[in-house]
Amino acid sequence: MATINGLERSYYCGDLRKKHVGEEVTLMGWVQRRRDHGGLIFADLRDRFGLVQVVFNPEESQEAFKKAEDLRKEYVIAITGEVIARPEGTINSDLATGEVEINVNELRVLDSAETPPLQISEECDAGEDLRLKYRYLDLRRSDMQENIVLRHNVKKAVRNYLDDYNFLEVETPMLTRSTPEGARDYLVPSRVNAGKFYALPQSPQLFKQLLMVSGMDRYYQIVRCFRDEDLRADRQPEFTQIDMEMSFVNEEDIISLVEGMMEEIFDTAGLEAPTEFQRMSYQEAMSRYGSDRPDLRFDLELVDISEVVKDAEFNVFSGTVASGGEVKGINAKGCASFSRKDMDELTDYVGIYGAKGLAWIALREDGISSPISKFLSDEELDNIIDKMDAKEGDLLLFVADKPKVVAAALGNLRQKLASRLDLIDQDEFNFVWITDFPLFDEAEGKLVSLHHPFTAPQDEDVDLLDDDPVKVKAKAYDLVLNGIEIGGGSIRIHNRDLQQKIFEILSLEEEEINDKFGFLLDAFEYGTPPHGGIAFGLDRLVMLLGGLETIRDVIAFPKTQNATCLLTEAPSKVEKSQLEELHLEIENLEIDID
Repeated sequence: MATINGLERSYYCGDLRKKHVGEEVTLMGWVQRRRDHGGLIFADLRDRFGLVQVVFNPEESQEAFKKAEDLRKEYVIAITGEVIARPEGTINSDLATGEVEINVNELRVLDSAETPPLQISEECDAGEDLRLKYRYLDLRRSDMQENIVLRHNVKKAVRNYLDDYNFLEVETPMLTRSTPEGARDYLVPSRVNAGKFYALPQSPQLFKQLLMVSGMDRYYQIVRCFRDEDLRADRQPEFTQIDMEMSFVNEEDIISLVEGMMEEIFDTAGLEAPTEFQRMSYQEAMSRYGSDRPDLRFDLELVDISEVVKDAEFNVFSGTVASGGEVKGINAKGCASFSRKDMDELTDYVGIYGAKGLAWIALREDGISSPISKFLSDEELDNIIDKMDAKEGDLLLFVADKPKVVAAALGNLRQKLASRLDLIDQDEFNFVWITDFPLFDEAEGKLVSLHHPFTAPQDEDVDLLDDDPVKVKAKAYDLVLNGIEIGGGSIRIHNRDLQQKIFEILSLEEEEINDKFGFLLDAFEYGTPPHGGIAFGLDRLVMLLGGLETIRDVIAFPKTQNATCLLTEAPSKVEKSQLEELHLEIENLEIDID
């Protein structure tokens, strides 16, 4: 190890065990805490690899003891001393080094420290803004360091696994051209090409397809991507993908390879490898769970009662079915005792997702309680109860609306109820592949790609592209873990004519097609292998493996929810001369430019 100030570090703080007793060692790190016990001074010395207790005894070294009197939290020090066994009754079984301590004979203070603005411990109760402002201190905490180590180990497992399957790691450009990927691009002005802009990549999609055209056969990259979109708690403007692409493969080849990779990742993370990867079609997932990323750790399935209530006197139900909508419900087992306040809160909640109301039937000990039961016949009530497998004590919750509204409202209500009722096993990892997605979705009166415009249609549906494109299914597949999509991919289009047709169905003009995708279409003229791939959100995956609540805890220097960095205060103002070099002028004169 390196020599610092004439001392050579011989071990990390977490290395020492009883077998090292009697050895002379040199350690370096931070003072976690200091305790003065009269004739002795104790300190906990910490580095990334662990923590060990060191003892300053004036009989061992008066000079070291004197210096230790001035030690404070987070001082950076180097110590030399003898490893000794802790006295009987002082062993710390919670600490890996708890059977030993260091009897110090030399102390060097490498740097002093101000009192930290947040506690450097697992019990840190500082707010997230303070933690992000002083991220370099937050990262000293052992739990945060464990998160970064886990992230490193996952990346290492991916690289080792894909290397065994003949993948090449290839870097694709960070400065590219703007193409529609579903979110706004981050634009970078060019100084040497006045009035023109690069875009930071939302994904390496086009370049990895071009690598397949080039004959690289198997590509991967652990790549930084950028999306200028409205942020949510689990989104970042810059994020990391495990990105891969393969030639001469089908869906099953990719799914099989990924399942093996996940088993490798779990093993590396010290977790029990998944034994089952369920499969579910998009239609089934939406029908049963109201989501294409269902959390299967609990039940609370959506039940369609449209047929039961299509002729009911209750017009909210029958009228919805008559107009092409549907009526679905959830059986909240054991929740018949919910109060009026509870029901109002749940009604407000589904309203967030467009539902006009929430109907309910409570099966209480003294009979049925419901504001809608008087509009339903005894037979209809019995059929509803039977259809929903309801028993005394259950609460039946219904939404009647267009299928998309019903799915969104009940799908989210299902998740909310599971959390409230403590139905989720936090230690369970439940994988499911979602397949058979529609190729297109309808938005604002036109068709858009459900995934992206380079996804191939299923072979049996190609003939529907001309007459009924909405019915076309895609060769696409998403991997969902505990209700969170961690990866998505597809078999790609590799034929110029078919790719051109898809662009035209998406209402792209010829000029726009040639301008934005002409280089890809040209490449397809020179012999393109069938190919497909998948990309995983590394941040989300590591978050789930670590049992964490936010991806910010697995990213060394994340942004806030409004895309700012509290540490560096980015984004920041720039000097006027910089704008002039880039041939830019700020139109809003109220903006202050340095």
